Amino acid sequence: MLESHYSDIRSLEVFAAMDDDQFEALMRGSYVQNFPPQIELISEGEPSDFLHIVLSGSVDLFSSWNGRETSMATIHPISTFILAATIKDAPYLMSARTLEKSRVVLIPSQDVRAIFMRDAEFARAIVGELAQCYRTAIKSTKDLRLRTSLERLANYILRQQKRAGGSAKIELLTEKRRLASYLGMTPENLSRAFKGLVPYGVTVNGNRIHITDQEDLERFAKPSPLIDDYRT
Repeated sequence: MLESHYSDIRSLEVFAAMDDDQFEALMRGSYVQNFPPQIELISEGEPSDFLHIVLSGSVDLFSSWNGRETSMATIHPISTFILAATIKDAPYLMSARTLEKSRVVLIPSQDVRAIFMRDAEFARAIVGELAQCYRTAIKSTKDLRLRTSLERLANYILRQQKRAGGSAKIELLTEKRRLASYLGMTPENLSRAFKGLVPYGVTVNGNRIHITDQEDLERFAKPSPLIDDYRT
């Protein structure tokens, strides 16, 4: 792997404080690969041979069972996936595929585990990262179980608005079929949910969303940092 990628990887909190020699050792066995869109990178149930880092593009984490499929998360640069399987030396619980042309770092899982045992700072950072992932999973579960489909969509829009800097006009970066899956709906239910938010100040034109009444939407959605703030 080119050393020019090292600074990108070092920017991740999980690698930031580790010993320089251990980082160099970890990078020696790693490599970067470019993938076209819609390429499956890993399949659930397979051994976790590599820790992946998305440097550019985006990756869909999804799962399937009994003829059904659901989107679990979208990974954007610069992020790792799936860390827990790497550390536990367990099969992947999700599959992953590129959504667009993507550049991905592959780090052998056995190297990650070996340095985890040797580098205390790296180990502490990994524990922190896994704890954050656990809290995110809990918040996602609360969102699905405590809210109606209309409330889930309303809060999703508010989260996207916040990420976009608070503008009243935002654009969905996720196709509606995948968004429906992520929110636990069918595409038909998602379409009805968008119409159901019109009285609360939301208009939709294709992938463009316009929030015309911020207070009314927030009053209906009742956003909570214990569900919607994934940074805590």
